[in-house]
Amino acid sequence: MKRIPFKLLPAAKDYLWGGSRLNDDFGLNVDISPFAEAWVCSTHSDGESQVPSLSCTLSELLSKEPEILGTHPLQTTQGRPELPILIKLIDAKSDLSVQVHPDDEYAKEHENGSLGKTEMWYVLDAKKDSSLVYGFRRDVDSDEVKRAIGNGSIGPLLNHVPIHKNDLFYIEAGTVHAIGAGALVAEIQESSNLTYRLYDYDRTDKNGNKRELHIDKALDVANLKSSAAPRQPMRTLRYSSGCASELLTRCKYFQVERLLLNTEVCRELVTFQTGVNSFHALLCVDGCGSISWDGEGSSSSLNFFKGDCIFVPAESEVLKLHGRAQILNVSC
Repeated sequence: MKRIPFKLLPAAKDYLWGGSRLNDDFGLNVDISPFAEAWVCSTHSDGESQVPSLSCTLSELLSKEPEILGTHPLQTTQGRPELPILIKLIDAKSDLSVQVHPDDEYAKEHENGSLGKTEMWYVLDAKKDSSLVYGFRRDVDSDEVKRAIGNGSIGPLLNHVPIHKNDLFYIEAGTVHAIGAGALVAEIQESSNLTYRLYDYDRTDKNGNKRELHIDKALDVANLKSSAAPRQPMRTLRYSSGCASELLTRCKYFQVERLLLNTEVCRELVTFQTGVNSFHALLCVDGCGSISWDGEGSSSSLNFFKGDCIFVPAESEVLKLHGRAQILNVSC
């Protein structure tokens, strides 16, 4: 039986560096402040997406219908029906901590079998002076990094990279990094919430407490070699009637494609269908539109707006996309 798409509602995080743009720009209408992250497609126990049309979490649905994930090897390696990826919207009103994530091997051994975390950032917007941290400017060692953390001089050791709207960054596990103030980012990552903080600017939370650092674990997994500042990859738009598309990232964990939908003056709608190997998550990052399909003798449709994430099960019905929107199409 062919399956139909459904909308997800995000889990929300109020980390101290967040702002209000996820409500202001995306209309998510979540009653928290600051609103730092929206986990728009997640089965992680630290923040699960909801399926409002079925009154359940995405995890609960997958426990009943694991086949909607598809047959990709990543869907089965954990031995349970969970998403292998996690998709977020991030509003960095202030700098995020300088941090690093472990790889799968280290996480499995030291973090109770958890996945590690390789991730991709797509910059949705950035202030004129926004930047990010990507690795070290030169080779360093653990002792030097510890001293720099202790006296607050770690900044000059780090690569600070200016960022702009539509920039793309691939952050492998082990890369020391931080999103800078003024950035609005879509993040696609492994389904993991393991973050080892190296430095957090001596900030305190709403209770006056400094956030925990994980210096020893961070230095266990961090790449301490000099990292060349990342260059933007070559990207090629492919045009078809009503839509243009480009591949942003393809790795062993996920694939991300950007779709520029414009069928407002197009007689033929853009068609879309998933294969047997993977679900797709369609995150609308600009504009709006609708998805329609025919099934069991009748037609149905689902409207989407900026900030909405639509889960499309593996082996879906043939879908017709209509509207004017920018969409990130994520699959495994």
